[in-house]
Amino acid sequence: MSASSPTPASPPATTSATGAARERLAALITERAVVRGRVTLASGKEADYYVDLRRTSLDGEAAPLIGPVMLDLVAGWDFEAVGGLTLGADPVALSMVHAANAAGWADSHGGRPLDAFVVRKAEKTHGLQRRIEGPDVAGRRVLAVEDTSTTGGSVLTAVEALREAGATVVGVAVIVDRDTGARERVEAAGLEYRAAFGLADLGLEG
Repeated sequence: MSASSPTPASPPATTSATGAARERLAALITERAVVRGRVTLASGKEADYYVDLRRTSLDGEAAPLIGPVMLDLVAGWDFEAVGGLTLGADPVALSMVHAANAAGWADSHGGRPLDAFVVRKAEKTHGLQRRIEGPDVAGRRVLAVEDTSTTGGSVLTAVEALREAGATVVGVAVIVDRDTGARERVEAAGLEYRAAFGLADLGLEG
């Protein structure tokens, strides 16, 4: 494992409150985000369903559940900021920031709250011409997130941009993994990969 990978650590036991949030979030994803029908994914692959996580990550009931569930997923990882490739990662990161800081993140992190950032798909050609928006990530330990991952291409694009900006990426975390190669590609890049839900959790077949 590369130097940019987190020290392996087992997450603490999920609390009953977080367990309830995870159960409810899975139900909401299944109910509101799973769209049946033949679709072409961003990777170019075809599938018989599409998991449109923005239907839950931007939903008033589901969004507040994402933060606690994802923070529980990455417990034991040391990071100062969270984000990923726009657009899918943006609401995930913000949910985590709000949940972490409401729970007193700064108290156990040197008085500094958890920050978020946005990785653009391409560098701006005007203004400050920044590829990564938000607080500066240079020299900081960051977590790369995504809503749903198929091949891992989107989150690895973010990882590459973050590394070029001088950040240390400690790992990758996604809400839903489609079990179609993302884990293998991320781990091949020297990073640990965690997903809150797999297809079986949503009643879907691979």
